[in-house]
Parts: sequence; C-alpha cells; structure tokens
Amino acid sequence: MKIAVLGAGAMGGLFSSYLSRNNEVTVIDVNPALVEKVHNEGLVVEEPDGSSAVYHPNAVLSTEGMAPVDLIIVFVKAMFSESALNNNKGIIGPNTYLMTLQNGSGHEDMLGKFVPQENIIIGTTQHNASVAGLGVTKHGGSGMTHMGCVVGDVTRLQKFADAFTACGLDADVSDGVQKMIWNKLFTNVSASALTGALQVPLGYISSNEYAWKLCCTLIREAVDAAAGLGMDFDYDEKVAEVKAVCDNSPNGLTSIYADLRDGRRSEVDTISGSVVRAGQKGGVPTPSHEFLVGLIHAMEGRSKA
Repeated sequence: MKIAVLGAGAMGGLFSSYLSRNNEVTVIDVNPALVEKVHNEGLVVEEPDGSSAVYHPNAVLSTEGMAPVDLIIVFVKAMFSESALNNNKGIIGPNTYLMTLQNGSGHEDMLGKFVPQENIIIGTTQHNASVAGLGVTKHGGSGMTHMGCVVGDVTRLQKFADAFTACGLDADVSDGVQKMIWNKLFTNVSASALTGALQVPLGYISSNEYAWKLCCTLIREAVDAAAGLGMDFDYDEKVAEVKAVCDNSPNGLTSIYADLRDGRRSEVDTISGSVVRAGQKGGVPTPSHEFLVGLIHAMEGRSKA
C-alpha cells in the first residue's frame, strides 16, 4: 500500500515507522533538518521496554511530482491540517482515502474539502508517543487503533485495518467510532482545557474546589451536547473518569498547557470547539465551552513570557 503521513512529529514518526515495515511510506514535514535526518539516518523509535529500532520511510519536504497514494494519514496539529493538505494536493487521487487520528472531533468537516465523504476515515488510537530528539520518537504505550467512516459500509475499511495490524499497529473497524472519539474527548475538553487556561498541572484541577466545579460544568455541557447528537454518556461515570486521570497524574502537563505557556497556537477549536459545534447542531447550549474557547484564543495572543 502507498501511504503518506503528514507530519513527522511524535505520532507521525511512530506510525510512519511501523507502517514502513510492509508498505511504501512517505512522511512529509516542513522541518528541513528533520527531513534531512530521516532521509540520511532513518527514524528511531524507542520502545517502552528500552529497546529501539531504526526505520527508513521516505522523507520529503514537498510531494511535487509524486503520484497519488492509497492513504494519507493526517498527524499535523489540527489548525495546520488544511494548509498541509493544500500543499500536497497532488498526492490526492480519486481513490485516495484521508485518515485522521488527531485529538478532538469534527475533523471530517475539513477533510471533506479534499475528498468525498466516503473516502474519509475517522478514528482513535490508544498508542501514545513523544519526541525524544530530532528524528527520535519515544513510544509511550500501545493499544488498539479503531477506524470508522462518515458514510457507507465500514467493512470497506478492513483492508486498512489489516495493513496496520500486519505492521504491529493492531487495528479494527467499527460503526461506533464516533462515540469512541467522544469518549476520549471528555478529559480533553474539561480538565486538559482548564490546565491550559489556568496554567496548572492536572492534579490542581481535581484538588482545587473552584477548578473542579468548573471542570464538572464543562463535563455536564459536553455530555448534553453529545446527547444532542444521539450519543448517550453517563455524567457521573465521565466525572469519575476525568477525576481519576487528574488524581493519577497530579503533575501531568497537557499539550494545551505547554502551547499557551510557550506562546504557541493551540488545538482548542477541534477540542473544546467541537463541543460548541455539537451543541449548535443539536440545539444544546454550551456557554462554558464557548467562553473557554474565547479565553484560550485570547491567551494565544499574549507575548511569550
């Protein structure tokens, strides 16, 4: 299978490395130093057990002149997805599928600008990774990758799940993947978003009475917004899950915390913003999420400390 991976960061590096075991993989990035390193020396993946391996996907800054591929996996930050796809439109053919495993939900709306809805794969993965150096990915943990579709019969995606599984990325297809994506979303749109706005670690959210009350309000609105789209979640169950995440990682620093600390743009529009859009579609008010999205965007405009 011909596969292109947009973004050679932590997750892009991991997936392009593993998938290159049995497929023709090209990883695309805008960092010249990173592309040169991968081109000359390969991508290093450090495993949880302390072992490491070097993989050699093709690495490029530009796909100009490259033929269309079977699958494009989008692993850039959500706010850069559209520009990344625009810059690489030449590898999108009539039979190309676009896959998103990015944080948040609603990515299919943007992907639909480039391919028909039936060629969009939405999904979620339990793998996690971090950047350990230039061209070095630290694989933090493994799990299933679930794939689903926006329209049509999900069984047509089985060939992609099989290709992933054959490379050590266990995958399946599911009609319920949208609910899986939302299930993963609750912590991000409540505790994680608040760690960014308050510039505190996760443990602060569950231990401070005011922060925790805000967190529960955000969870309540998210549960109601999901219900408006036909997905039922138990509020008390979600509260318990979010609290466990905070309590178990009291010093944990989220990506949105780091983005705002370092003066970068965040992915709030596809995280908290997805709850706002869901509320609008289902006629459910989400005032706390609307306020939080605006607050985080306002913080993005600050000078770096």
